[in-house]
Amino acid sequence: MNLRPIKTEKDYQEALSRLEKIFDAKPGTIEGDELEVLGILIDNYENLHYPIEFPDPIEAIKFRMEQLGYSQSDLAEVIGLKSRASEILNKKRKLTLEMIRNLHSMLHIPTDVLIQNY
Repeated sequence: MNLRPIKTEKDYQEALSRLEKIFDAKPGTIEGDELEVLGILIDNYENLHYPIEFPDPIEAIKFRMEQLGYSQSDLAEVIGLKSRASEILNKKRKLTLEMIRNLHSMLHIPTDVLIQNY
């Protein structure tokens, strides 16, 4: 096991290649420990060099509604009036703090996503 920080794209590609080779290693073995540490190193490198942005709040709401099979009427029960739900979905009205709390509580959308500007 020759682990070291991933500093370059070449190091990253080599780490990915090694990860593929030991991917099925059993936990508690030398290769299993290497797999765990290598996964952490790769994750850190990817978070630094390939960050994933939060989705647009309204798109996140629409996506979650689709997942749950919710209609605009169902959303109205979460945030208020049906007309208000329409305005929110069409980006004509901003989310209020109370709406954000309700969406987080009832639809389990992270507040970090919902508080973004759109």
